Amino acid sequence: MKLLTITIPCYNSQEYMEKSIKSALTGKDRVEIIVVDDGSTDQTLEIAKKYEAKFPNIVKVIHQENGGHGEAVNTGIKNATGLYFKVLDSDDCLGRRALQKVLDTLEDMVSKDAGLDLLISDFMYDKQGAKHKAIMNYKKSMPRNKIISWEDVKFGMSKYLLMHSVIYRTKILRECGMVLPKHTFYVDNIYVFQPLPYVKNIYYLDVCLYKYYIGRDDQSVNEQIMIKRLDQQYRVTKIMMDVYTNSEIKKENCRNAMVHYFDMMMCVSSILSIREGSEERLKDKEELWRCLEQKNPDLYQRVRKSMLGRTMNLPGKTGRKISVMGYKITQKIFGFN
Repeated sequence: MKLLTITIPCYNSQEYMEKSIKSALTGKDRVEIIVVDDGSTDQTLEIAKKYEAKFPNIVKVIHQENGGHGEAVNTGIKNATGLYFKVLDSDDCLGRRALQKVLDTLEDMVSKDAGLDLLISDFMYDKQGAKHKAIMNYKKSMPRNKIISWEDVKFGMSKYLLMHSVIYRTKILRECGMVLPKHTFYVDNIYVFQPLPYVKNIYYLDVCLYKYYIGRDDQSVNEQIMIKRLDQQYRVTKIMMDVYTNSEIKKENCRNAMVHYFDMMMCVSSILSIREGSEERLKDKEELWRCLEQKNPDLYQRVRKSMLGRTMNLPGKTGRKISVMGYKITQKIFGFN
């Protein structure tokens, strides 16, 4: 059994996937690398097979019909033999020294039978053309370098757990019943969100493990592409709405973390609708908020009264201009797309 499974979903990734695979290979025999070729039409499968032949005890290649990023992650979870699980996108990479520290920490947790469910680490926004590389850390959100529980976790307004920052115990990903939808973008949000109520023990290691490359015009997180795919953003947000409503959340700080995350999702859906600007999309935005109010009135009240919720629902054209202004300022500070 491996210590950590790193799943790399690939779709037509021949131009950049080798950097991703090589960064994961620095974990050597302690890691299992599952490269999921999601129906690529370029040389992705051949490149992956080359690494499988060279590192047969580390790299496993799975080819499947195209099902999207979520289905590739589903495949990784189903086939993982590692005690812990990490998703690495094929256009990103891991820091070598940080990965060694992560593996040493996981190994220590296993040897102590500490029951660790979630390891959190920092990540870098490496934006194309930007001189400043923003590092997202959690130093003010939780204690470092020790086992903690939800009672010790409190996220500030600008801090969120993202796929780049989490390593889950594989068992929890299976127990929570998560099946990510096919052919849908932005499902990484569900991946982070749904297992949270199953987490008891947490460890924050303040190393920058994940380098998240952004700024390419064809990326799914490019703002114009996100606006074109607003239907999928709505779909993911509504799935998370259902997940929250149907979850048994025992710890108040876990509930707060989930509300905080969902608040961000409603903000993203709302601001992109405002940015698109058509009457149809503005009506879609209102429908999304009505859906939340009908489905979970308590969650609606918490999100609607938050600073983000109030900012996204300022009345009229002037209110929408203020919303966009706030979004642009935040975008400039944190360097996201």
